[in-house]
Amino acid sequence: MKKWAGTLIGGGLGFALLGPLGGIIGAYVGSMMSGDGSSARINGHPYGNAQAGYNRNYSAHNRRARGGDFAVAMLTLFAYVARADNKVKSSEVQYVKNYLVKQFGSNNAQDMMYLFKEILNQKYNIYDVTQQVRSNLDYNSNLEMLHILFGIAGADNNYSRDELKAIKEIANGLGINEKDYNSIRSMFIKKGSDLDQAYEILGISSDADDKAVKKAYHKMATKYHPDKVANLGSEIKEVAEKKFKAINKAYRKIQDARGLK
Repeated sequence: MKKWAGTLIGGGLGFALLGPLGGIIGAYVGSMMSGDGSSARINGHPYGNAQAGYNRNYSAHNRRARGGDFAVAMLTLFAYVARADNKVKSSEVQYVKNYLVKQFGSNNAQDMMYLFKEILNQKYNIYDVTQQVRSNLDYNSNLEMLHILFGIAGADNNYSRDELKAIKEIANGLGINEKDYNSIRSMFIKKGSDLDQAYEILGISSDADDKAVKKAYHKMATKYHPDKVANLGSEIKEVAEKKFKAINKAYRKIQDARGLK
């Protein structure tokens, strides 16, 4: 039986083996997992019958979220975004592959691409998926999910209206508030000048006083600190650092414009 090539998924799956996500990836994961040769089971059902085990009350309190859970959720949500315009171009799949290799390494990317292509052929209710993810990942992890979705969707330097609509739908399902959504969106999609973008990233208006600017920066720096998602593995933490750097860059831009120290 083939073993996982990488560690991000193979290193552990928890809540993703149940509910809608379990139903989406069940048969595929069951055929790939290594172990003692016996059939892995979910709530008493073989992988191929994973959907039967969904319990809306199953949460992170019951099983700690792992990096593999995050990866499976991310791939499922991005597959939804990729299919938003009812077509998935080969170039788009290549963009995803390049992004995953760059962010997670070739071995992890190999696993993730196999699974991503499988998920692209699955039909699922995005609301149910986002509710499962929201119930099992904390808010900071969901913010990281949104950041990665924007990053992959814009890998070809283009965001279609359908892609953005799908990402907003996912953000709503994950419970991301409007201010945080706009902050992350502005890290990828620029509106107005560089200074306008900096204010939006910090979630404040340009007429905010200096005290409000500093307060907003410290609040955002705390919220988006990479250590907030350390439990999801080093790969995800490295991605989080990019978002953290964007916060710092935005603050420096405003500092320079205002002469703040």
